[in-house]
Amino acid sequence: MSEGKKTQFVTAGRKKEWTHGVVNPPVQRASTVVFNSVAEKKHATANRTQQTLFYGRRGTETHFALQEAMTTLEGGAGCALFPCGSAAITNTILSFVGAGDHILMVDTVYEPTRDYCEQVLRKFGVETTYYDPLIGADIRELIQDNTKIIFTESPGSVTMEVQDVPAIANVAHEHDIIVMLDNTWSAGIQFDPFAHGVDISIQAATKYIVGHSDVMLGTAVASEKYWPQLREHAYLMGQCVSPDDAYLALRGIRTLGVRMAQHHANSLEIAQWLAKRPEVDHVRHPGLESCPGHEFFKRDFAGGNGLFSFVLNTSCPAATTAFLDSLQHFSMGFSWGGFESLVLANEPASFKTLRTIANPNFTGTLIRIHIGLEDVQDLIADLEQGFAHYNNALHR
Repeated sequence: MSEGKKTQFVTAGRKKEWTHGVVNPPVQRASTVVFNSVAEKKHATANRTQQTLFYGRRGTETHFALQEAMTTLEGGAGCALFPCGSAAITNTILSFVGAGDHILMVDTVYEPTRDYCEQVLRKFGVETTYYDPLIGADIRELIQDNTKIIFTESPGSVTMEVQDVPAIANVAHEHDIIVMLDNTWSAGIQFDPFAHGVDISIQAATKYIVGHSDVMLGTAVASEKYWPQLREHAYLMGQCVSPDDAYLALRGIRTLGVRMAQHHANSLEIAQWLAKRPEVDHVRHPGLESCPGHEFFKRDFAGGNGLFSFVLNTSCPAATTAFLDSLQHFSMGFSWGGFESLVLANEPASFKTLRTIANPNFTGTLIRIHIGLEDVQDLIADLEQGFAHYNNALHR
């Protein structure tokens, strides 16, 4: 019997073989798995890739439950677990490239992913070409004979451009190229990766899956074609996670739907408020027409979340500092996806290192903001008094 998404949040990863008669799968900690007979050991060895207890690094029942839950939510054939989102990205890429290969990487990618390509893969003879996030089907002009992966991230990191992933995937598959997606922004539920041509969907489960800013975790869900290779390469590279962290991710999944809906509603209301502020040049919220690629968001996404950016009319570091330092409900931190509101500023000059070809071409400070689950009016009041401090510093 098929289940709706809201039901899946409650039921995914809760088979009786994982829960053993209680509501939540227990935390099963293990390194060594012991066998009482040669036959048991042979059975475990033969089925070690099929969620059978074999050795701690292959996973315990707690890990199996989370892997099953993520595969249910995102689709695909299986889920590999990693100790953080960056590990999920880097090890998934490394599982499918070798010396002499070529990657097409979206220019708006998460900064550590870019650094990995430039500082690690380059040493091993893997070449990376960066492409404009809005390139769509024209990406065919950049494909080389040795192109193995097209990596997408939609919306883009910091500047929020939404990609035409299906158009890119259609071109990629004409050339038997793997399409990977950093799907963290959608939490794997607002954008259906496999329905839109993605082969491997990667997440920093640190963010919305866990949802409480207290766990580092990464996931990669792969299609049937690529799952065996990802599964075995992740294992050979020693990737594993704590069962306690896996348990907290499972707990986060139970409220993922209601949290995402509230994050989206809160952020859209505040984005619309910001769009009317005289200090703001434009808002980069995928749900608004002012965001590059908004048409693809309307077509492909089921909803949004709490993360977006807005660009101020000017760049004045002293005024930006006054704005940030005055905020009470927004903390500065290098993450998002938890229940709390966060804020970070990017001056225009920073994009000279963050971008290769897709310079966003604005002159004002970009503020990336994560809208949490607080009362919207409290957040708006906080931003309003922040702008008062900003204006005082700007005209001092």
